[in-house]
Amino acid sequence: MSDILDNLAKEVDKISEEVTPKTPKKKKEAEIVEIAEDNSPMNLLFSKGNFRFPQVGDTIDGKVIYVSSNEIYLDLPPFGTGIVLGKEIKDGLGSGKLKINDVVNATIIDMENEDGYIELSIREASCEKAWDDLESKKDTQEKVHIKVLSANKGGLLIEVNSISGFLPVSQLSSKNYPRVEDGDKNKILNLLKKLVGQELEVRIIDADRETQKLIVSEKAAQSEKDMEVISSLNIGDTVSGEISGVVNFGAFVKFSIKENDSERKLEGLVHISELAWQLIEDPRTIVKVGDKVSAKIIGIDGDKISLSIRALQEDPWSEIAAKYKKGDIVSGTVNKINHFGAFVYLDKDIHGLAHISEMSEAYPGKTLGELIKANEKYNWEILSIEPKEHRMGLVLAKDKKKKKEDKEEKVEEKVEEKEVKKEKKEKKEKVEKKEKVVKEKKEVKSKTKKKEV
Repeated sequence: MSDILDNLAKEVDKISEEVTPKTPKKKKEAEIVEIAEDNSPMNLLFSKGNFRFPQVGDTIDGKVIYVSSNEIYLDLPPFGTGIVLGKEIKDGLGSGKLKINDVVNATIIDMENEDGYIELSIREASCEKAWDDLESKKDTQEKVHIKVLSANKGGLLIEVNSISGFLPVSQLSSKNYPRVEDGDKNKILNLLKKLVGQELEVRIIDADRETQKLIVSEKAAQSEKDMEVISSLNIGDTVSGEISGVVNFGAFVKFSIKENDSERKLEGLVHISELAWQLIEDPRTIVKVGDKVSAKIIGIDGDKISLSIRALQEDPWSEIAAKYKKGDIVSGTVNKINHFGAFVYLDKDIHGLAHISEMSEAYPGKTLGELIKANEKYNWEILSIEPKEHRMGLVLAKDKKKKKEDKEEKVEEKVEEKEVKKEKKEKKEKVEKKEKVVKEKKEVKSKTKKKEV
């Protein structure tokens, strides 16, 4: 503190010279007493409003007067000399190595250490500035460059302005997104690890100083550039590229678009229904990563591009009339059985549906499981064909022998029904005849009794 007071005394001397005539110098103790008076130069210094005695937690500017590997000395007029030790030297904003006469901003962490110096932290001051900078860039959506420190199964641990943050897998650009066919998390992690040490361009999507939460997005930084290129595309355009990933609902295709003198990579999705004309259960049976394909752009929604591979192939349903017609008995393999019927393939491209209602009507009392099995071949009768909608109605066909048996069975049923009806009629007539005889007998007896009386 003595160092601070000495410097304060010097400042007071300067002000004294401005507001009072020069007088012979007095002893230092007497001078300090004079400063304490109401009209003293010290009170004049405070009254100017540009002076406040610093406290722990305040940030002040200081000039570098000495630098070593583990300590820095700063001149802090009028308060004396400050010292920055060890890890507190680190400047998060990356202003570079400090040198003599550099002016830096530092935070007071101790007003007087054991050596009598004001102890400071450049790191703490720069941390506050770092968060100010990050919050500003979040608000303005300015792009920043981050360094990838490590990876886990959820994404990348990153650093910007010496602040640690996180880049989720879902926020990676299409270029760096880990496309793994079976979704194996270990495979995804191996791909993410390849990004460790790299610098990526991102936008800040969440910066919370209080919780020290920092989330960034590479996808958000790239979307603007992607949109510029995507704006040059049109529905109906054909692109050529490579399968970059296969998932349960389809496949991703990476393709290049020329941008000035360079090329820019874009990615689109081919939905499972657009991979081929046939019914597809698993996209992996149609395409695999690395396959070279051509596709047609069928939709553009923001930065999302929808593609179709089958749109560039001839529609097998367009000539179906030459192969099939209503009433035909055809051979087909059961592909899948579900609660509303069975999907049946007549060939590799044409499929039909044997609806549960049609099957129940043709085979009353029978379940689908009793009539057919998956992956088995049967004969089917075509009930309807709708080429534009790619629909065909089927029902399990009965062979001629079965049809004859069914016909004979129906005849027999009719004969039996007639015989039953005849038998019922005869029984009814007998009952009625018997009742009539009984009635007549009763009437005769009644008449006889009356005569006797």
